[in-house]
Amino acid sequence: MPERLTEMLMDTWTPLIILWITVLPSIYMAPMNQSQVLPSGSSTGLKRLMEEQRVLNRSKRGWVWNQMFVLEEFSGPEPILVGRLHTDLDPGSSKIKYILSGDGAGTIFVINDKTGDIHAMKRLDREEKAEYTLTAQAVDRDTNKPLEPPSEFIIKVQDINDNAPEFVDGPYHATVPEMSVVGTFVTKVTATDADDPVYGNSAKLVYSILEGQPYFSIEPHTAIIKTALPNMDREAKEEYFVVIQAKDMGGHMGGLSGTTTVTITLTDVNDNPPKFAQSLYHFSVMEDVALGEPIGRVKANDLDIGENAKSSYEIIEGDGMDIFEITTDAQTQDGIIRVRKPLDFETKKSYTLKVEAANVHIDPRFISGGPFKDTATVKIVVEDADEPPVFSPPTYLLEVHENAAINSVIGQVTAHDPDVSSSPIRFSIDRHTDLERQFNINAEDGKITLATPLDRETNMWHNITIVATET
Repeated sequence: MPERLTEMLMDTWTPLIILWITVLPSIYMAPMNQSQVLPSGSSTGLKRLMEEQRVLNRSKRGWVWNQMFVLEEFSGPEPILVGRLHTDLDPGSSKIKYILSGDGAGTIFVINDKTGDIHAMKRLDREEKAEYTLTAQAVDRDTNKPLEPPSEFIIKVQDINDNAPEFVDGPYHATVPEMSVVGTFVTKVTATDADDPVYGNSAKLVYSILEGQPYFSIEPHTAIIKTALPNMDREAKEEYFVVIQAKDMGGHMGGLSGTTTVTITLTDVNDNPPKFAQSLYHFSVMEDVALGEPIGRVKANDLDIGENAKSSYEIIEGDGMDIFEITTDAQTQDGIIRVRKPLDFETKKSYTLKVEAANVHIDPRFISGGPFKDTATVKIVVEDADEPPVFSPPTYLLEVHENAAINSVIGQVTAHDPDVSSSPIRFSIDRHTDLERQFNINAEDGKITLATPLDRETNMWHNITIVATET
């Protein structure tokens, strides 16, 4: 029962409270207006009071119209009515004349000077000009004297969806590392729409992928492109062609759309080990090869590119580790085998080496995929070279009496053919070292004999060169 009584009291008092709030300002203002009244009987004071009251009332008057808009791209058989200007001084008589000035007055916008109606005479484009600032004035039609101060107002061109989204920076090119996890950022595209971004959804864009799925995805509102599949392998497919669409009206039916292309290239990571083209290599080399000369090349192929494909080579086993060395060709990434020490066919005719190729740059993410190296066997055969005869010893010192008889044997030299074939040897004297032909040599056995008498007092020493030649 108390609650019902409270509701009844509220129903009774609420209208009275509203009436009191409404009437209170008038009551409060009444004394101020009364203070303007002069003592009765003063006609001059009465006229002045009436004039002040008229001015006070005029100061409260003003232009009356709503916010004015005109639809862009509108065209019809008749000019479109934009709106109506009206001043509260206008009692409906024909004594007031409306004048319009400012942007497009008289050309784009025309006012009926009697009614204040404003018409748009031309087709308008919001993207060309979004609003027009004009000035209206009411004057006495007979005297052209202003009845009110000029009033400025704006006519806004209302947007329609007449512009499709455009990708001004397209087509796009982007890269992303191969084997990236799902959701890895690739790139961001941007479309622009010339329609009004504030009014309606004409410039509200939603992005989607037309081509490029299921490899990539796009965030509908930010246009960020990301990877959508894991373990995309550059060695299987390096380049992807993606078509992106931007659609206005929030992506709803009836919206306009524009497209662009994004060429996405997978960049290389070191996810492949080097692999020798063959497990066994055969090379042959002459025993008289110069030190440092290359005798053969091996190659470990790597499906990766650039720095990720670089490998270093090393001899890790074999009976010729101190005889041979292997280096990397920086241009071709071949392993070049060279001779470090002299070879001798008669001592050792072949060598077996085990060489290893290992990636220089390792990606820690793929270490679990296996060792990033490979091995191969290299067999090197040493071939016999036709070596010249070898004197033993290489130099001889002979003593002879100055009165030795002509044709007497004064010494003997020996030489042998180091080759396996062991060819016969013939001996001769280099006559450039024995111009007077004082000595002879037996071509078969190397015995040196005296050809002319010797004189110690004339010449104590004779230096001659013996030549041994294979026959």
